[in-house]
Order: sequence, then structure tokens, then C-alpha cells
Amino acid sequence: MQKLLAQAGHGSRREIEGWIRAGRVTVDGVTATLGQRVTGSEKICLDGRPLPVERATRQSPRVIAYHKQVGELVTRSDPEGRQTVFSSLPSIQAGRWIPVGRLDINTAGLLLLTTDGTLAHHLMHPSSGVEREYAVRVLGEVTPDDRRPLTMGIQLDDGPASFEQVVEAGGDGANRWYHVVLREGRKREVRRLWEALGHTVSRLIRVRYGPVRLARELRPGKWRELTPGELTALYRSAGLEPPVRSRPDRARHAGDPTVRRPGSRSRRKR
Repeated sequence: MQKLLAQAGHGSRREIEGWIRAGRVTVDGVTATLGQRVTGSEKICLDGRPLPVERATRQSPRVIAYHKQVGELVTRSDPEGRQTVFSSLPSIQAGRWIPVGRLDINTAGLLLLTTDGTLAHHLMHPSSGVEREYAVRVLGEVTPDDRRPLTMGIQLDDGPASFEQVVEAGGDGANRWYHVVLREGRKREVRRLWEALGHTVSRLIRVRYGPVRLARELRPGKWRELTPGELTALYRSAGLEPPVRSRPDRARHAGDPTVRRPGSRSRRKR
């Protein structure tokens, strides 16, 4: 059941499994159990609210790239009324947008969101080893001896951690930029690794998730649909077969410069 609900875009498999364990999901009025098999014809509800499956699974999955701003939260609602990324996203007819990992309130950059919960689950699972790349601005000079433990491994509160790669990227004055790559998404992991060496991170931007990069043309607070090529590469990076598209992808936002807007015509050379 959790796989079917994830494919329908109601959440990631991990999130849905949590609902089932908490007794929040019912099937035809009976509390669901983890691993329960369903066909999709049943009435499945979360907290009494129906979760449509058949219509959602017939639609082609979507993935968008969003340029998150500092100060935005990756949550559906905030008790303090702070701005969330979901207020800037396009509406969808079935399912909902599932964030692929999270960025904290002080981190900006690339955030992928999808209607395919199975894709989100595989991209976030540590076993997939999908790379995340960040641009990091660090206060103070970082010597080669400082950088060595970052790739060799540092013991954090929740276990050992390390970067796959640390590359200098310039900087002025007391600040230096670096690009770092890791293959997991533990909470504040990038910041904690630098802080373990006594260095303060003054800016943090995610610039890549797997094969998808943050395009220069995508302004903060804007989103774009992934191109067919990006979508195929993303599914394969997660160890999944790319979906069969029912129709060609079209840009649904001006942030995607690679696809013409609906109704536009190309000019022929005379």
C-alpha cells in the first residue's frame, strides 16, 4: 500500500509508513497495517480524508526544480506563519508536491520536488548514493591540513561523516568559497562538518542534486519543469526506469529557457 500511495504522489514511502504505524490510514474503514496489499480500488483514507489513487497513478509523474531562498521553510505549514516554499509552487490536480530532501531556513539553492513518491524515496535513501553538491562560503583561511579531515572523515554526534570532494572556488577578504560533494542528506551535515574544524559557514547554496544543476537563469523563488533528458537521467541515478511520458514536457514557467512557451511559434529563415 505504501508503494501505491507513493506512486500516486501522496508522500514519500518513509512518510507514508509513518502514517500507517501511527494508525492514521484506513482501508475501507479498517485501520491499515504496514505492508498491506491493495489493488487501488479500495477507499483509502488518511485521518478520514480520502486519498485518491487511480486518477493520480494514470498521470505522468512530474519533477520541478525550485530555487529556494534564505528564510523559506521546506514545510507545508508553519505555526509561526513564516513563508514556505509550497506557497510558490504550481497547483496540481492529483497528489501533491513531495520535496526531495530538505534545506534548512538559512540554506538556499536547488530543491527538487516531485509527484512521484517512489522517486523521492530512492533519491533520498542513503543506499542510492546520489551526489549533492553545495557552494560553501567559509569565514577564515582553510589550509590543506584543515581540508584533509573533511574527506578522510570526522566523527559527528550521529556518526562519522565526510565529503566526497572539496574544491576551492575563490573568494575575497576573510571569506573563501568551496564546492563540496556528499552522498547523504543528514541534518545540517555540511555546516556541522566545517564547524567541527572550527570554521563558520556564512553562506550555503545547494547547486546540484544528482544530474540536475541549479541553472543560472532560474531566479530565487522561481521554479521550472525538468526537461525530458534531465528527467531520464534523474530516474536512472536513483536506480529506476524512466516513466513513459504521455505527452511531451512543456515549460510551465518562464524559468526554463530551453522550452518555448505554449502558443509561441518559431520563425523560419527566408
